Amino acid sequence: MNSARFDFSGTQVLVTGGSNGIGLGIARGFAEAGASVHVTGMRPRADDYPHDLSAFAYTALDVRDADAIGRVVGSLQALDVLVNNAGANFPFQPSEWDPDVFEDAVRLNLIGAFRMALACRPLLALSKLEGGPSVLNVASMSAFKAVPIVPGYAAAKAGIVSMTQNLAVAWVREGIRVNAVAPGLIESNMTRAMKGVEQLEQPELARTPMRRWGTPDDVVPTFLFLASAAARFVTGQTWCVDGGYSVA
Repeated sequence: MNSARFDFSGTQVLVTGGSNGIGLGIARGFAEAGASVHVTGMRPRADDYPHDLSAFAYTALDVRDADAIGRVVGSLQALDVLVNNAGANFPFQPSEWDPDVFEDAVRLNLIGAFRMALACRPLLALSKLEGGPSVLNVASMSAFKAVPIVPGYAAAKAGIVSMTQNLAVAWVREGIRVNAVAPGLIESNMTRAMKGVEQLEQPELARTPMRRWGTPDDVVPTFLFLASAAARFVTGQTWCVDGGYSVA
């Protein structure tokens, strides 16, 4: 991890979906840089996960539940960085071509992030973080190309890009910066089913100029940079961390 160059001592960070995968990597990156990190996940307790989450405060949260979002944010005393990472896709039966499943994918991956950002706005506006407080959204390569196996997820991630732009402009006078990161082919729970399945894996690797899978550690430093004072003039942007996938 390259987090040693960043100092987030005294910073309060909330990472939704920080119990696994890229979210867990982001949470660890901020914690290693000195931040106090609160993560959410879908299981009732932190001890219900096979890996150690003891470095973080933990709360169970389904971001499709507006009341639960209010309770989580209401429990916070301060907040400097929100990472909207919680999400999932539903490629199998019933798939996202079922309108109800499509709607659920959008609620989970887009509307939940929007509600979370709005709920956190008052706390973020009070932050004194150098360079300004941040909302960091997690987009995807599926925001930029057709992914017919998960049309709802892809539509939601395209919405994340637009939402990032609109929140950035709307909240700039409060000093809140809003950016997004779009990971490429990253090893995580969400992509585990692709690994080793030639017809799924090889086309994606072939389109990635670096010809390899990325890891959460490849993505995390971009989140730390965007939340840092070094990025104080960056807002409304979606940064691709994809091994060249988006330009191939």
